[in-house]
This record gives sequence, structure tokens and C-alpha cells, in this order.
Amino acid sequence: MTPHAEPDPQAGAAVKAADRAHVFHSWSAQGLIDPLAVAGAEGSYFWDYEGNRYLDFTSGLVYTNIGYQHPRVVEAVQEQAGRLATFAPAFAIDVRSEAARLIAERTPGDLDKIFFTNGGAEAVENAVRMARLHTGRAKVLSAYRSYHGATSTAINLTGDPRRWASDTASAGVVHFWAPFPYRSPFYSSTEAEECARALQHLEDTIAFEGPGTVAAIVLETIPGTAGIMTPPPGYLTGVREICDRYGIVFVLDEVMAGFGRTGRWFAAEHYDVVPDLLTFAKGVNSGYVPLGGVAISAEIAATFDKRPYPGGLTYSGHPLACAAAVATIRVMEDEKVVEHAAHLGETVLGPGLRALAERHPSVGEVRGLGAFWALDLVRDRETREPLVPYNASGDAAAPMAAFGAACKKNGLWPFINMNRTHAVPACNVTEAETKEGLAALDAALSVADEHTV
Repeated sequence: MTPHAEPDPQAGAAVKAADRAHVFHSWSAQGLIDPLAVAGAEGSYFWDYEGNRYLDFTSGLVYTNIGYQHPRVVEAVQEQAGRLATFAPAFAIDVRSEAARLIAERTPGDLDKIFFTNGGAEAVENAVRMARLHTGRAKVLSAYRSYHGATSTAINLTGDPRRWASDTASAGVVHFWAPFPYRSPFYSSTEAEECARALQHLEDTIAFEGPGTVAAIVLETIPGTAGIMTPPPGYLTGVREICDRYGIVFVLDEVMAGFGRTGRWFAAEHYDVVPDLLTFAKGVNSGYVPLGGVAISAEIAATFDKRPYPGGLTYSGHPLACAAAVATIRVMEDEKVVEHAAHLGETVLGPGLRALAERHPSVGEVRGLGAFWALDLVRDRETREPLVPYNASGDAAAPMAAFGAACKKNGLWPFINMNRTHAVPACNVTEAETKEGLAALDAALSVADEHTV
């Protein structure tokens, strides 16, 4: 790995010591982690105090859609700080209004009102609150293979194992199986079968729960952390039809998939579907300052024309965050970042990952769009047995740990979840950088191959 700056191990040790003494990390057993001390980042790379540089195939947590330290966004935040660093959300502020306008211009359909939050989980919380108040119903349906955030309602909506420790079983959430052709819960043999059976399963679930009790169905347009499973054709429009039939609010979670990640401004555009509420965060300003929100349809917004909306946040539409959003959206427009992500997926990342699958028996499936891809790693391609068990830890997760270590040794920082590695670089990553990442994955997959049968 090539050092980006002069190594300074002593400074790195001081950063690490302070972290270990005072920082309480999320999703971690505090005594078992060893966080890397990061000295800096730029574009698609970051580096440590030892002089090691890494190509970031995680985009932070899939949010640095325009990479690290883009000068136009940094400058916009600095300028805003000098002009008006903060102001309460009840006032009309130019940069807040402009951020809302730019977002509303890009959302599908009539999602023209924007409620700002500090991040994705709060966006989901407020979307569910809006749906419940709009319908007067309590239940919310979400998929098992999903992640919606770690706040109270969002974690109960989440389908993956991070929910378990916080699941109260009293949050009004009902989970169902969404389509996933590679590991079909419906024993389907084609995408059309998977779509039809998944929709029937959802409609059966609603029937047995009572249609008049269901406020909303919440789906990630393309599930992110749970595996980047692109829905089969017709599924999301089928869900839209079911929601219309029963008066259920359709919420699409685009916290991860939005703002260019799939090669469109929003992933919903791939499926010609318009939800009633759309949640966003992450890529809206490349994560430079925390920001999220809910894009609201005219019908639901009208519910609160004369009736106060009982929700708010001290930092809703924070000027610094909104300045970062305005600059990020303009950068994406001017530099054609969305188009680049689409081109990257079609001509470099997608074909490159499929070529790796042909060479490595550990790759069971490649799936994705734009700069949003997953490799499903397996022990056996015939049986599709995952390389490690579901929610594996310790020794059971050793094959994926070895794969991850091999990636890092080759200068690639990977996104690993269970038996998958996700290729989710910045949406403006260059073709040369992408090929560099593919080469590192190629070497690391040889380690995963050692655990196949």
C-alpha cells in the first residue's frame, strides 16, 4: 500500500489510546474491538498513521457518494458556517428552503414536501408516525431481510438480527418475506414465480392481520445491508397496488439506495413506482454533516394542513447540513455523478464482478445496480450453502474474517456482512480505481475459495 503522507505512528497511538479510553462504539463488544486510527481521507481513499492507504469499497457506511473531502462541499459548509452556522427549525432559512427544493425536484411523483431529520433512522421513525396518524391505524409491515435504523420504531421494523436484543414484540410491527430469488422462501424457480408468490404471501399476511389494522408497508426499495437484493420485475408495483386496495401507506426506504447509488437519483425510478412517503439520508450530502428526511406526498401532507404534526427535532434542517446537501446535489448534477454510477455498474463493476464469479467457486451470486453490488459467498455452489452460517460469530465466522483480512492486505477496505461482501464504492469512483478494487477482490476471493467444498 502506498503511503499518502508521512507516517506518524506515535500520533496514531495517541488517537487509539484516547478512543479506547473514552469512545463507546456502536454494535460492538467494547473490549473485543481494535478500531483503525484514521489519519485522513480524500476521494475514494483513506489512510492510517502507519502510512497504509486503502481504497474504500464501503463508502463509509454507504454514504460518501461523492467521496471524501470534495472541495466544493467542504467550501459550502465553511461558507455557511461563516454566514449562519445554525438556526432553529421553525424559521424559513434560505439554505434549508433550497435543499428542500432540490430534493423535491428529484423525488418521484408528488413527493414535494420535505421533513428534515438528523439521519435515516429518524426519517423512518417519522414516516411511520405520519402513516399512523394519516390512517388512524397502528400496525406496520416490514420485511425480514431489511435494516431501517436503530431508533425505537426503526429497530423493530428491521428484519436482521440486530433487532433481536431490542425487539419489544409490542411495537405494532409484523414481518413478512420479501422476494429473494437466489434464496427463495417460496421455492420459486423463476423471477416471475417469485414475484407472484411474494405478492400473494404479502396479501395473505394482510388478510390475516386485518387490512383495517395496517397503517403502512415499509420496504427498502433495494435492501442494502441485508444483501442488495434487487426486486423482481413487477414486485414493487404489485405492492403499490395492494396498498391502494386497502388504504395502506406505502413507504420506501431509500436511505442507502438513494441519491445516485443505483445509477438513478432514487432506486424507485428503476421500477416505475411512486410511494406515499420516501425516506432518505446518507448520500443526500455524502454524509459530510448529518442529515436525513422524509419526502411526503400531497395527500399525506394535507393531513397536517390544519392539524399540527406532533413531531420535530432541534436540528431539523440544520443550515450546515443543508448547505452540504445543496452543494452535493449540485456537484452530482454538474459532474454527472448519477450517470457515472449507472455507466460504472453497466460497463465496469457489474461485468468485473461477474468475471470474478466465473473464476471463484466461493461466489454463488452477483447482484446489484450502479455502484451498489453484493457477492453472495458460498461453501457449495450447488446447494448454495452460505460460506458462514447466518449471523455467525467467532470461529464460525472465520472464513469471512480471513477474506476480509486478505482484502485489507491488498489495500482494499471491504464491506462484509454475514456471508456477503458488498462492492459499494463512491458513486464517482474512477474506472481505474474500480479495477484496482476488483483486482484486490480477486486476490482475496482465493482465500474464500479455500473454504469451499
